[in-house]
Formats: sequence, structure tokens, C-alpha cells
Amino acid sequence: MRNNLFIIAKGGWHYIGYSVSAFLLFSILDLDFFALLAFVAVLIFVYVYRNPERQMPFYQQNSFVAPTDGVVTAIEELEDSEYAYKIEIESSYFDVGVLRVPINGKVASINIVKGSRVGKRSKLFSLLNEYAELLFVDNENNSVKITHREKQGFTPIDIDLVKGKDLMQGTRYGVMINGITSIYLKSNFRLNISIGEELRASETLIGYFS
Repeated sequence: MRNNLFIIAKGGWHYIGYSVSAFLLFSILDLDFFALLAFVAVLIFVYVYRNPERQMPFYQQNSFVAPTDGVVTAIEELEDSEYAYKIEIESSYFDVGVLRVPINGKVASINIVKGSRVGKRSKLFSLLNEYAELLFVDNENNSVKITHREKQGFTPIDIDLVKGKDLMQGTRYGVMINGITSIYLKSNFRLNISIGEELRASETLIGYFS
């Protein structure tokens, strides 16, 4: 895993490069309208792929922080033998797309499934859309499953993790632009958030393992 410290996430550099090249070409050809569109595209990609530094708050041991920016759209109690809660976080193009490690520990499994990018209101959304499923385990063997699923968009999910490697809470591990994150937690977890709350990756406390 390579921790990207540039002000632009690495997944966005080629989009920015193409847009800058198009801007220069159209400018040379005196195609002012298309040059303007290319320049606007540069600004959009710079904004969408921004990669700001975050001030990591000091939380107690066994804390779990938000892995992504977005709004909490649902908190469900599950009738499941493995997981007791499911939290859904919806991210948009206005949110920072950089994903951050929620706990001190390791990633036990990584499963990335390529697919389409239909709208979330489609009945096929949960069946066809691209997603990444990750299982994190902290230093006291508490586990949590996180699924990042793409909504409509122009870019795939980018996950940069190595299975079994030690991870530090707050470390960048990928990018998802415009998607839904589902977090599955066990019954020994104490929630610290509510529906409608806006989250910031690595800064917002979701709760604690007990």
C-alpha cells in the first residue's frame, strides 16, 4: 500500500492530464469554446480528486472512525448470526473521495468485483454495480466488514491495500467517487452517530468496540 500524500489523489492525475492536453490543443487551434470546456474539466477533476490532509483526533483504544466522507442514510439492526448493525453512508461528487483506514489493525480479506454503474434507484443497482468488499480486523481481533459500491460515475473504485499488512487508523487506502459505503458491525459495538449526520473520513468517530 502506498500512502498518497499529494494534494491530488493518484487516480485523478491521468484525467487531469488528458484535460490539460485537450485545453492546450484547442487553444493552439483557436477553438475557444472547446478550450473553455477543457479548462472547466480540469477544474472539476482537481476538485473531485482533491486529497486534503486530515487532523486525526485522539480517540480511545478500540475506536472506529469513518472510512469515507458522506451522509449517514440508514442504520439498521440485522437479524444475522455474524453482524448486528448495518450503517449506510452516501457520498457524492461534493465529498472528498479518498478512503481512510477506520481502525488500527489489518485487512483480512479484499474482494473487488467489477461491474456497471447504474443509478442507485435501479432495481439492478445492488446486483450489477461495481463494488469492493473489505474485512478489517483490529489489534484485539474485533472485525468489521465494509462494502464500497459505485453509483453512476466515470471512474472505478481504486483500492490500494495489501492483505495482512499492519495498518494505522486514518491512513489513505483508496478512492471512491460518488458511491455508497455499507459498514457491518457486530453486537459488541457502541454506536456514536445518527441518521442524517455528515461524516468526515478519519475525523468522525463512529463508535467503539467493547
